[in-house]
Amino acid sequence: MHLGLTPWHSDRTAKSLIEQAVFAEQLGYESFWLPENHFQENAIPDPLMLLASVAGATNTIKLATASYLLPLRHPLHAAAQVSTLDQLSGGRLILGVGRGVGANMLRTFDVEPNEKRERFESHLKIMIDAWSGVNLAENGNSDNAVILHPLPVQQPHPPIWVAAFGPKALAQAGRLGLPYLASPIETIGDLEKNFNLHSQACKDAEQEIPKIRPIMRAVFISNNDATINTLRKQLGENNNVSQRRDQRALVDDWAIIGNETFAKSKLIEYQERLAMTHLIVTRMQIDSLSQQQLRESLSIISQFSSGDNAV
Repeated sequence: MHLGLTPWHSDRTAKSLIEQAVFAEQLGYESFWLPENHFQENAIPDPLMLLASVAGATNTIKLATASYLLPLRHPLHAAAQVSTLDQLSGGRLILGVGRGVGANMLRTFDVEPNEKRERFESHLKIMIDAWSGVNLAENGNSDNAVILHPLPVQQPHPPIWVAAFGPKALAQAGRLGLPYLASPIETIGDLEKNFNLHSQACKDAEQEIPKIRPIMRAVFISNNDATINTLRKQLGENNNVSQRRDQRALVDDWAIIGNETFAKSKLIEYQERLAMTHLIVTRMQIDSLSQQQLRESLSIISQFSSGDNAV
């Protein structure tokens, strides 16, 4: 099982991100993820720029975006940014892409919400063409050639995974034959339905069903019963932070919180029910946990990818 993670500290400075990514790499985590969001506290409006700060201080860990929002950008500019980071990191980029949610945010970028899927797909096609090194000039004009430089290290391009909410987005990801990057918000039951929709869309489009099944999930492991009980209680009380999740859902439906034995059994359940290949541990939205507790949990989780504890 491939293990990845998002930053567990809200500090977005290069120093903090580098420290977290280096710590994760030392533990054996294989990927370090940043989302994209705008106009909110601790926003990450440009994940590629922040990941570039991590590239020079790490050697093996892959640098990944959870939701690089294609409709907001000119596709050639986006293609150039992606190529540059792939070159800068020596071919370590995983490109998770999305369309964006929130009508106000989209309109702020002059994107009509009902056009986001069309823009997403057309922009992605242009980017893939650009990464192939073809002349993008109108009618292939050789006198004024438009050829992207630099091209990505990874050929034909970095891995592309699609963050998706709802049946239309899942259908689009399936029709394109791209892996579906599952949200940390939805319950395991909802994810089961989502993967079925995605697989059916692949079949309908005569696309091969991707073997990669990445799932983002809030995970915290401790062998201290009091810590676990307190955290589960807090998360249960805060369940209404997400309007995209059934408010009746139990903590165990959308998070993995417990001791090592419990966590291992839940990870096995995710593999059996969802054929999960990649676990991406997301930030725990609870301020009561100390940095030491979070680091100890990440250390325990890292043991599930190799050795006797491998899942």
